[in-house]
Amino acid sequence: MATRSTIALEYADGTVQAVYCHWDGYLAHNGQILLKHYSNPFVLRDLIDLGDISSLRPQIGTKHAFSHFDTEMTQEDYYALYSEMTTFYGRDRGETGTNAKQFKDYEDYLLNHQFEEYDYILRNDNGVPVWFVSDHDGDFVTLESAIMDEQDRIAQEETA
Repeated sequence: MATRSTIALEYADGTVQAVYCHWDGYLAHNGQILLKHYSNPFVLRDLIDLGDISSLRPQIGTKHAFSHFDTEMTQEDYYALYSEMTTFYGRDRGETGTNAKQFKDYEDYLLNHQFEEYDYILRNDNGVPVWFVSDHDGDFVTLESAIMDEQDRIAQEETA
């Protein structure tokens, strides 16, 4: 079962662009990858420019087969080559209508974005890019604090 998410970037002019991501939207996967590999707004822009995503990975990568079923490779060989590369619906499967969604500003984004289980946005906070996340339509909080809170919750459950 998919854990869907959106990934957005607020630009210096205040406009926002967002893409959909189908798989692994939860904090321990997409949240960690975004925080570690896509906190640079220029790198995130390059990711968003490629449109909606099937699977987010640490690298944007290059055009590749959408799945091992689209090749003559074994699943193991496919993953050995492409497991670190993000898979896009447009670039890698040739779908149309997968471009990033445009919003005139942050308020427009808040009102009209595609609400998913996790919504991530990189915003400028006093000159520093900071990730924020909304978990199941909750308030946006910093991604770092959401990840720490989840890790604390898991640790408490394990000791209970």
